Amino acid sequence: MNTVQLQHKSFEYRRQILYWIHEAGAGHTGGSLSCIDILNVLYNRVLRISPARWGDPLRDRYVQSKGHSVEALYVVLADRGFFPADELSTLCRYGSPYVGHPTRKVPGIEMNTGALGHGLPISVGMAIAAKLDAADYRVFTLLGDGELAEGSNWEAAMLAAHYQLGNLTAIIDYNTLQITGRTRDVCNHDPLEEKFAAFGWSVADVDGHDIDALTKVLRDRGASDRPRCVIARTVKGRGVSFMENVVRWHHGVPSDDELRQALNELSQAESQLQGAEA
Repeated sequence: MNTVQLQHKSFEYRRQILYWIHEAGAGHTGGSLSCIDILNVLYNRVLRISPARWGDPLRDRYVQSKGHSVEALYVVLADRGFFPADELSTLCRYGSPYVGHPTRKVPGIEMNTGALGHGLPISVGMAIAAKLDAADYRVFTLLGDGELAEGSNWEAAMLAAHYQLGNLTAIIDYNTLQITGRTRDVCNHDPLEEKFAAFGWSVADVDGHDIDALTKVLRDRGASDRPRCVIARTVKGRGVSFMENVVRWHHGVPSDDELRQALNELSQAESQLQGAEA
């Protein structure tokens, strides 16, 4: 798909995130909206993953460490054909596999996540396994910036560099907000680029809402003997004016009126994109 097609797809993904969270009465709205462009590029341009090759041992691996933003992952997996989208009508309902964090009961999900600080260590193990098997698949994981306060991430970062895991890419959804406030106020981790570089990683900094920039940096393996860290600068609640950079939307459910306003704003923004294309 070309860039404009993916831009339109991001609008549709955002509408789906908002709709299903509203229907479920639960969900992590802000973080799902901040990371959806990253998932869009990963699943539609980068990852060698599809329902048809899910059992292929050489498929790429994706682990969503920031599992609380699972709604973004669900709408992308449904769009890619891993399960029918209407199954999300059971989101957060009793007995449904579509719970508030990723589980392997859902087709297309590699690993249960949600306890923050686990995704990167798991991904390091997957990347080591690929090297031991002389397999050329890549391993990607998405972390929240607030999640980096978990020490297990830095143990994994040290190990990844030690084993020269050039097949591993960690993406940081750098929206600067977590559940209790700004990351710099809760547990400051800046300067982030210098920290990962000091641990022996190659580091790239990118606009996390720029489709082409994301494509370029995520396709790039970087140095073959160094793990890759992509700092994706995003906006929490991206695309909806009253949600952007507002901490209460970390976990928030839009009312009927808020949903209508949000969907209207997205439609207007998409119309402007179409006008620019003409």
